[in-house]
Amino acid sequence: MALTTLPTAAFATGSVGTSQLADGAVTTEKLVADVNFRNLIINGDMSIAQRGTSTASITGTGYFTIDRVKNAMSGFGTWTQSQSTDVPSGEGFGYSLKYDCTTANASLSASAFGIFQMSKLEGQMLQHLKKGTANAESLTISFWVKSSKTGTYIVELFDEDNSRFTNKSYSINSASTWEKKTITFDGDTTGAFNNDNGNSLSINFWLGAGTTFTTGSLQTTWGGNTASNRAVGQVNLADNTANEWYITGVQLEVGTSASDFEFLPYDVNLRRCQRYFQVIAELTTGTGQEFIVPCANYNGTYIFGAYRFMPEMRSAPSVSSVSGTDYYGINVNSTLDSFNQITASDITPKSCQLAAASGVSGTAGQAGNMRTNNTSAKVTADAEF
Repeated sequence: MALTTLPTAAFATGSVGTSQLADGAVTTEKLVADVNFRNLIINGDMSIAQRGTSTASITGTGYFTIDRVKNAMSGFGTWTQSQSTDVPSGEGFGYSLKYDCTTANASLSASAFGIFQMSKLEGQMLQHLKKGTANAESLTISFWVKSSKTGTYIVELFDEDNSRFTNKSYSINSASTWEKKTITFDGDTTGAFNNDNGNSLSINFWLGAGTTFTTGSLQTTWGGNTASNRAVGQVNLADNTANEWYITGVQLEVGTSASDFEFLPYDVNLRRCQRYFQVIAELTTGTGQEFIVPCANYNGTYIFGAYRFMPEMRSAPSVSSVSGTDYYGINVNSTLDSFNQITASDITPKSCQLAAASGVSGTAGQAGNMRTNNTSAKVTADAEF
């Protein structure tokens, strides 16, 4: 049977239109136009928040709310970070990330800084960028941003493997108004990314900086790490407790133009986040009972079970549990033996052993189920950078 050639118009409903096909040229933009996961950022729509939806009194560095978002601050006031439902109208987003200044610092010390880091990226996921070669790809970042403080802000790509960076500025023109920004960075022909699961590329949104980072010339092309060139012109978002800053729809993609934001199904987005952080057990409603693993009583006082991470994590994670009186328990023969904390051992990216920390008793050889016993109980695994 002969194949029928579809008319060019048949492509008009797809993401690659006739104007893209007509010239016959093969370009990066055409090749990635209909490819899933073209967005290098994970959770750019701020929809996954496994750690919680709001954290107050933030003054330093760490992961607090939305997945794949790291806060980096020093001498930059005090903040509440939250998952907000304030979003640009009609764009399909359900959530944004919100920074709210609760203690101001209008006079920053030289070394002070405030940075929002989005999705620190593994080198093995960036090899197609061909960094460090003559064919290095350009990258375009797009995002929606809103702030009560207008002025100049800085976005930075930081090559963690080779200590190289490039910075571009954008302006918030209207106070408390959602604005879409698009910025293109040239490819870097120097310094390849390591082909491993380590952090190779950080995307840094500056919120404020002291003179250590602002007295040079903004490094708008790739170059070595000169601190004074990193945040030139950056406003100080910490100068007033009325200041707020929101962001959503963060997309980083190959090429010199921005495509529409790539929305992924919630379950796919969650799965990608769980490579870096997983909630093993948590129950926010009900009686406090959520089963964790089947377990066995080894010698009457040591009860343990095997837990398998799904999906496999980036690296062997740090496993921790919230501790409290009788927060956890083990059901053996319909009898509950309570204890305060869960410990982990033999941890790999694929699995670990969970055990009752202390205070349990039973009969060697008995089997049961380890579970939560309080709605404040929580067990997590963290493989973030």
